[in-house]
Amino acid sequence: MAASAPDKSEHMDMSKMDMNDMDMDMGDGHMMHMGNLKRKFWVSLILTIPVVLMSPMMGMHLVPTQWLFPGSDWVVAILGTVLFFYGGGAFFSGAKAEIQMKRPAMMTLIAMGIGVAYIYSIYAVIANNVYHVTPVVNNFFWELSTLIVIMLLGHWIEMNTIMNAGSAVDALGKLLPQEAHVQDDQGNITDVQLSNLQVGQTVVIRAGEQIPADAKIISGTSAVNESLVTGESKAVNKTIDDDLIGGAVNGTGTLTAKVTGTGDSGYLAQVMKLITDAKGAKSKAENLADRVAGWLFYAALFVGILAFVVWLTVGNLATALPVAVAVFVIACPHALGLAVPLVVSRSTALAAQNGLLIRNRTAMEQVNQIKYALMDKTGTLTMGEFKVNHLVSLSADLDEQTVLQRLADLESGSSHPLATGILTAAKAKGLTVTAATDTRQETGMGQFGTIAGTTYGVVSVNYLEKKQLDYDHDQFSQFAAEGNSISYLVAGDQVLGLVAQGDQIKPNAKMLISSLKHQGITPVMLTGDNQETANKVAASIGITEVQARLLPEDKERLVQEYQQKGKILFIGDGVNDAPSLARADIGMAIGSGTDVAIESADIILVSSDPADVIQFLDLARATHRKMTENLWWGAGYNLIAIPLAAGVLAPIGFILNPMVGAIVMSLSTVIVAINAMTLKLKTVATD
Repeated sequence: MAASAPDKSEHMDMSKMDMNDMDMDMGDGHMMHMGNLKRKFWVSLILTIPVVLMSPMMGMHLVPTQWLFPGSDWVVAILGTVLFFYGGGAFFSGAKAEIQMKRPAMMTLIAMGIGVAYIYSIYAVIANNVYHVTPVVNNFFWELSTLIVIMLLGHWIEMNTIMNAGSAVDALGKLLPQEAHVQDDQGNITDVQLSNLQVGQTVVIRAGEQIPADAKIISGTSAVNESLVTGESKAVNKTIDDDLIGGAVNGTGTLTAKVTGTGDSGYLAQVMKLITDAKGAKSKAENLADRVAGWLFYAALFVGILAFVVWLTVGNLATALPVAVAVFVIACPHALGLAVPLVVSRSTALAAQNGLLIRNRTAMEQVNQIKYALMDKTGTLTMGEFKVNHLVSLSADLDEQTVLQRLADLESGSSHPLATGILTAAKAKGLTVTAATDTRQETGMGQFGTIAGTTYGVVSVNYLEKKQLDYDHDQFSQFAAEGNSISYLVAGDQVLGLVAQGDQIKPNAKMLISSLKHQGITPVMLTGDNQETANKVAASIGITEVQARLLPEDKERLVQEYQQKGKILFIGDGVNDAPSLARADIGMAIGSGTDVAIESADIILVSSDPADVIQFLDLARATHRKMTENLWWGAGYNLIAIPLAAGVLAPIGFILNPMVGAIVMSLSTVIVAINAMTLKLKTVATD
């Protein structure tokens, strides 16, 4: 089902929603309300009990359990009518949507079965009780009622186990405040609704507040936490003329900024559109049960019509009609309706016990077709915790400890992973950190501030090259080749020192890559880091395909490019990963990621352990195998019973006995339930 981008006023706090408020797709866009589904099931079950007690199963009277009395046929007809329209109505709405999409599936098969069963059963009751025809015409209210109840139960089980806790679009909406502080030309401040905010207006963002829209700072300095938006840096120092992204969180300073983007023009709105488009493209995939149901629908329709024509030719209408009806009714997917939901319920429970939250069943069914696994470096393959590996003084006036002191003073207000590494090293050395003054950030270049009257900067190599400052290229290449991210300490045009920091590779990362290759899946590492560092990390864990120096918007483009070669698994954690997670055939968010990334994903790794990816792939394959087995059990009954009911063996004197058909139908339902409960998850031996 294609998602649509709601208005921001429609955003809801999913954590406050009762499960009864949730909706479920009952067939290519038709939604059933969770509360309605639950209520429909219980009411239908109550109505079904007397129907089962008072009507024969496939023409077989179950003495002594059958409860018959004068007028019982009319009572069954009334109860069956209520059940048909009340409990079965949603299936006809779903069937209508499937037919409009020219893609008959489960809803269409159910609608055909209960529709034919109801019409013929009403005819049987009238024929038997008004016209007193002989022989007695058998009704199918037993099949009608049990199919409706079982299918409602199946959908209820499925909904309880895999319904989304929220949506990525809702999570994006939560990143923005409800109101903005707008300042007029006289300096007066008025709170306005976010929907009324306009480009060009001046807003005041106080300490600790979320930034209401994309804007450019006109006064003030502060450290802004952009981790919810970029998924990379934790805090960035901002000053006059720096850009702000709506949804980021302001630090301790007060900022005054000019709005540059609102609504559809804002950064989060663009991400929201990418997510919506990606989910819309992804929703075209059908699940396995729907495909099987579609095949059975066409098979039953063809065989039923053919049987009617043949028996009408060799016999009469009284012979041909019951045969055709039996074919349509016997195609009712009792076992098929529980085949997948029971496996999904078992699989979801096993996954949750092992730190895997499954939010999209269809994604699991595609695991055998995955060709590429695209994954972030930082936070996915590495810990995201940097350690100082090299500290070098490049000036005769400063020793290494003083270089570290200056770097720590500059980074004291930041929680960026690289800054954290420097501050940790300074603490280990027993240094007293004193925050630099007049700090400012140059995006992509570095951070600057004043220490003891001198302006220093902690900068990247890009800054040195832009300013044409001399540095030791061989030394840079050597440290970068070791997998380090390198920063330089500068003062004016003097390069005073450098610090090389390395991220630690997660313990099970190498095992994950080895397992992916063994399964025929090509791992691809994505990172915004320099090529040398990326290559070093990739080589150490066995990855040969590396995409480095990536901007956030590059990731979704790469997902689409790789999808031209085959189905992909994408693992990410930030808002900038959300469109890619939604676009990927299987999107997997690590548990430490942002709400938006998590809501965009199909699978969530609670512990962020690479070994959990292997667990998921193993469970997904086992789940798919159980689904396939159950579908064969459920559909196998139909594949055999449909032609027998049509009288294909009549020339040799064999026509399916209704009692045998009823027993096999019940047995197949029991078998799929037992088979689902035997699903188990193997334990992965970690490093």
